[in-house]
Amino acid sequence: MYDFLVHLVKPFLSMINGRPIITNKENLPAGNYIIVAPHRTWMDPVLLALAIYPKKFSFMAKEELFKNKFANWFLRKLNAYPVNRVHPGPSAIKVPVKELRQSDLSTIIFPSGSRYSSELKGGALMIAKLANVPLVPAVYQGPLSFSALFSRRKRKIAFGNPIYIDRKQRLTDEVQKEYERQMQAAFDQLDKQLDPSFHYDMPEKPADDHF
Repeated sequence: MYDFLVHLVKPFLSMINGRPIITNKENLPAGNYIIVAPHRTWMDPVLLALAIYPKKFSFMAKEELFKNKFANWFLRKLNAYPVNRVHPGPSAIKVPVKELRQSDLSTIIFPSGSRYSSELKGGALMIAKLANVPLVPAVYQGPLSFSALFSRRKRKIAFGNPIYIDRKQRLTDEVQKEYERQMQAAFDQLDKQLDPSFHYDMPEKPADDHF
């Protein structure tokens, strides 16, 4: 299912939006890793995964999406797994760590957890440490909605140098903030590399949105 959808969606996007501009793909390490990126559109996971294919990924998705039987089957075929985004619980760490350690699937995590926040959180750091895999910063610039893809504004994606987490180092608040600083500096540098004039206008959070 994963391969089928890639071969369906990728040419379709190229037809309506042109070929994407992908920069620094040589920074992607061998083996498994965690792509970390600012969350700018609901299309982020798809666009990042397409840029890195044939490497495959697992994904976190809010548990409400799995309540429908067909949606549950479909999402799991795409290597997605449910997470309670309001009260994550231990599975939000254990499941991706298991995937990274026991399969050939990497994963994509948005450290802010939401398109409505720029504050980085520490979940990705803990997962990377326990799974013993690097974090790879990435940024996306381009259309933020499906309809905007028809504007022909180019999709641009850049990858930064891997960030390795010292497994012997405790993730104290101070240490965590330093890694978060490194991630944010990488996002800023990649945005500047793709387009020095780029500015992301964060959308206003809907009143009924918990994320």
